[in-house]
Amino acid sequence: MSTPANSTAAPAGKALTIGLIGLAVTALAALLAPEKHGVALSYLVGVSYWTAIAIGMLLMILIHHITDASWSVVIRRQWEHGLAAFKWLFVLFLPLLILAWIKPGFVWPWMDKTYVLHGHGTVGTDILYLKKEGFLNIYTFTIMTLVFFAAWVWLSARLRKASFTQDSDGDVQWTYKNRFNSAIGLPIAALTLTFAAIYWIKSLEYHWFSTMYGVWFFANCARGALCGGVLIMVWLLNRGDYKGIINTNHFHSIGMLMLAFTVFWAYVTFSQYFLIWNANVPEETFWYNLRELNHDGSTNQWWYVGLVILFGHFVVPFCALLSYRFKVTPHIIRRIAYWTLAIILIDLCYNILPALKDEHGDSLPFLSLNLLWVLTSVIGVGGVCIWAYLKSFPTTKLIPIRDPRVGESLTHHE
Repeated sequence: MSTPANSTAAPAGKALTIGLIGLAVTALAALLAPEKHGVALSYLVGVSYWTAIAIGMLLMILIHHITDASWSVVIRRQWEHGLAAFKWLFVLFLPLLILAWIKPGFVWPWMDKTYVLHGHGTVGTDILYLKKEGFLNIYTFTIMTLVFFAAWVWLSARLRKASFTQDSDGDVQWTYKNRFNSAIGLPIAALTLTFAAIYWIKSLEYHWFSTMYGVWFFANCARGALCGGVLIMVWLLNRGDYKGIINTNHFHSIGMLMLAFTVFWAYVTFSQYFLIWNANVPEETFWYNLRELNHDGSTNQWWYVGLVILFGHFVVPFCALLSYRFKVTPHIIRRIAYWTLAIILIDLCYNILPALKDEHGDSLPFLSLNLLWVLTSVIGVGGVCIWAYLKSFPTTKLIPIRDPRVGESLTHHE
């Protein structure tokens, strides 16, 4: 049931090499590209994307334990390996944190009191910033970012240790311990992911108000983890590792969760848009206006990106996941997972990159050189995260062989 280390050594080395190349290209662009601000925000997209997937895996494990689920026992171990990426994600976030101190306002404008706002004077004289200064300052930002990663690494270590140790001694106390870890971990994870989304992404345009932003980010985290789980399941099934372990019912169950979170994402996103559109308050509508119109009233590229997100993030996966056959056929649900992961990336671009503006205050177009730096950042950070997963993969059993509910999981719905 254990996996030889050499079976993942070559893929791990390849993933790390690709990741380092992606990071090197991004770093080179940061030094040589004329629009360095765009490179920095593109890198923020890459780090946020993979951090969201890792947070989603943490959430799936916490929900698994708190609900005492049986079907997901044989899948849970792969999410546990995915948690190994958190410490590396912290290392990869450090350049942004260091840049915030060396050059305040370069990534997050509110960090520089002399930053000139288009049509609003400077940050230091902006009444909206002054009202939020106790929350939006570089000291709080730094401390909170350290707290976020410390909480995620700590929770991950506790969950992994209890799960991996149970493989050796089979003591049921580890199951109870992880239920306790999950009971305290769920509110911690919910609060940290919410504040991370607000600090890292939403504060790029700090004038904007939204009470649903953390829930939007949570939906993308969960969907990213479920799609990642599907890709791992199909990979291990094709390799032969999961032969006789997972069946069509496991695919059906994770597919149903993918469908549920697709509807949940649509509900949250539509509710946010509808409430802001209906209230028609300038302090809130400007965020969407930037993503629809230029200053002269012409439609910008982000309007079409919004339509891609609407149909790609909801309509396409919703219709596909309604089908039982699509959910239980590995190569089809894998395609749905790839599609959803790509749209999650576009959704993050939609939330981050319009903060880049020209001299008229219009958002820079989606199809620009910044899109290339997004891809190099995603490849770079992703290569390191996949390497971390593959390095953790052979260190323990393929599935939690002594989990009290492993038998139920192996015969799920049969």
